[in-house]
Amino acid sequence: MALTMRPLTPERFGDLEAIFEAKGCSVARGCWCMYYRVSGKGDLTRPGVDQRSGAKKAALKKLAANDPPPGLIGYRGQIPVGWISLGPREDYAKLAKSPVMKPVDEQPVWSIVCFVVPSEFRKQGVARELLAGAVRYAKKRGVKLLEAYPVDQSEPSAADASWFGSKRLFDEAGFSEVARRRPDRPVVRLHVAKR
Repeated sequence: MALTMRPLTPERFGDLEAIFEAKGCSVARGCWCMYYRVSGKGDLTRPGVDQRSGAKKAALKKLAANDPPPGLIGYRGQIPVGWISLGPREDYAKLAKSPVMKPVDEQPVWSIVCFVVPSEFRKQGVARELLAGAVRYAKKRGVKLLEAYPVDQSEPSAADASWFGSKRLFDEAGFSEVARRRPDRPVVRLHVAKR
């Protein structure tokens, strides 16, 4: 069953909370998809920032009112079953400084940084549907290039970071590897306009 994809808005924030508060999503609850969005002074992810303060959650809720939104929620019927964080690369400040995810070139890209799927909906094709929905959404927005930073699970040193998605998932969606700065972490791209 294909998911219905909806941009995150303030009105849909409760649906995002349901996903992040679900079993198996503790990493999402600790980050609220803000880790790659902030950098430097005032960084919400620095040690010493009170994790219980809700600052990250409040920051993401504030971003939900922006255009473009900070990501998409996937629904199965009326039930929110997954989240994909995507947007213009410059919205993710930490990517510029990352040794693995730093810019490949000067081309404007939208980055896909995170998937969140509660345990009860895993191994049902939800991540595949989230990615397909993100590609459709990007095309509607006139995006030319989508970029992602998956984990290559065929590498022995592969990080246990499923929120980035697997290289196989992106390969199956037609993405091509454009850089690899660590054995288990390729940078992949899709020319959206050609799809």
